[in-house]
Amino acid sequence: MTFGTTPSPRNVSSVDLGDADLTSRINDGMQKVEKLLVDELSVGSEFVAEKVLHLAKAGGKRFRPMMTLLASEFGERPGSDNVVKAATVVEMVHLATLYHDDVMDEADMRRGVESANSRWGNSVAILAGDILLSHTSRLMSQLDTDTVRHFSETFGKLVTGQMRETIGPEGSDPVEHYMKVIEEKTGVLIASAGYLGSKHSGAPDEYVDALYNIGGAIGIIFQIIDDVIDIFSETKDSGKTPGTDLREGVFTLPVLYALEDDTEVGDELRGLLTGPLHDDADVERALALLGQTDGKARSMEVVRHYMSIVEDEITRLPQIPATDALRMLARYTIDRVG
Repeated sequence: MTFGTTPSPRNVSSVDLGDADLTSRINDGMQKVEKLLVDELSVGSEFVAEKVLHLAKAGGKRFRPMMTLLASEFGERPGSDNVVKAATVVEMVHLATLYHDDVMDEADMRRGVESANSRWGNSVAILAGDILLSHTSRLMSQLDTDTVRHFSETFGKLVTGQMRETIGPEGSDPVEHYMKVIEEKTGVLIASAGYLGSKHSGAPDEYVDALYNIGGAIGIIFQIIDDVIDIFSETKDSGKTPGTDLREGVFTLPVLYALEDDTEVGDELRGLLTGPLHDDADVERALALLGQTDGKARSMEVVRHYMSIVEDEITRLPQIPATDALRMLARYTIDRVG
């Protein structure tokens, strides 16, 4: 995407939310978010802007801004300038975490392009993430102190989740540890999207609380489904190489449940999964064994639990097109498993 041009479809997909007027408003809002994102990140020295725009230009789902805009439908000022700023803030924070995550994970690729740390080195990638946070702070200062307070708490949870994941369970229950990590690393920022979108559109406090909870639950669903897809989906269906987490030595929910298997399959898995898998044959064997356990079924039970939370919280909201769209988003996330 060239500076100053209309964002490409790779960055902002045209979404169909089941209602023509709602879809038009959300797509218009997404275009405004994309423009503000590029304009804000283009401020400053050119050599800095090049780095901070690297991942923004690579595209992405922009799920968090869309959640912000949807949540704003429950207030008197849907899609207002402040809502657009809030949506941009959420995406900027997300982008900042990606720069830092790639350094910690030593990732080579992100969103189909060379990662910043691979292209410019770890120090530049970390500083690019830091600059993104400075842009975020400037935008938040144009909103209100409640937004600043909220994001100080949100970012604290994000960092806590990353640190928790880095340190590991340390003798605690691995499943409980995993759930806490994804709540802090993924759920909290989508929860913030629900909170800020509704808050800055003037929604009643009850709706704001419900949308915060809905966002958090959808975030957890999204992460578990991604982890299930990594293990159980074919590349032709998901576009991803199965077993990526296994190669990195990351044991996600379906794997953790599978490791509890008390049969010979579980015994072989526990012997095989002692760390990262470097051999393709070992990855293939692990994937085959995982398919013989109840890891996927138990993970989907957890997903259904969080879907029930979404449904319960939705009953606190008025019945408008955005309500149906929220249900559709949560269900679509689950349907990706196939």
